[in-house]
Amino acid sequence: MTGRVMAIVQARLGSTRLPGKALLEIAGRPMLAHVLARAAAVPGVDQVVLATTASREDDALVALAGAAGFACVRGSVEDVLDRFRSALGEHPGPAAVVRVTGDCPLLDPAVSGLVLGEYLRRAGEVDYVSNVHPPTYPDGLDTEVFSPAALEAAWREARLGSDREHVTPYLWRRPERFRLANVARAEDLSALRWTVDDARDLDLVRAVYRALSPDGSRIFGMSEVLDLLGTRPELASLNAGTRRNAGFERSPRADLAAPKGPHA
Repeated sequence: MTGRVMAIVQARLGSTRLPGKALLEIAGRPMLAHVLARAAAVPGVDQVVLATTASREDDALVALAGAAGFACVRGSVEDVLDRFRSALGEHPGPAAVVRVTGDCPLLDPAVSGLVLGEYLRRAGEVDYVSNVHPPTYPDGLDTEVFSPAALEAAWREARLGSDREHVTPYLWRRPERFRLANVARAEDLSALRWTVDDARDLDLVRAVYRALSPDGSRIFGMSEVLDLLGTRPELASLNAGTRRNAGFERSPRADLAAPKGPHA
């Protein structure tokens, strides 16, 4: 496959579990700055776009992205799927879309590159590739790659609030319609939690950066974090016990009251 690859990073400041987390400092830089830089470092990614909301509180995220040279689209607070589709509208023509969430400051470009590479290698054979169905990488290294056509279909047809809030469930819930693939590790590391949803997660990530990149300037990868945790196992206890995908599990409960999509 030839053509531009667009990574879309979704972020907003309205988190209820850790308010304003996208701007919280990690090694002297806002968390979102780390995520954008790591998304841009994924092998094969040509463009990174921040997808945030039209809420005035997210003006600061737009300013951050712009100062770092990244494009931005703004839209609905809850309908993140619509924001992604808006990114395609404002930056048309990508051959593939990479989805990254703004709460993953330990995202490993090499791991994300494996997922993107699998999608590109199987161009025309798959609509969606991830490393989360089932997950075998640490939580926080999640990467999804899909075709613009699949995104358009989801945007046009998805009605459940959980489908629209989380962008891709409409795709991976329908293996009979969309061609799905997964990138897995031989050793299952999915119990490790490297994302940032609450203060304990932030404590872990800050400790990792202090050890591996105190000024936040160096992009280190999964293997270095694993080595660090091997020598300092007490770090992993900082955020032990939180279930993976706890936020997603809450979404279906609000499906009846959630936005129903542009053509409902």
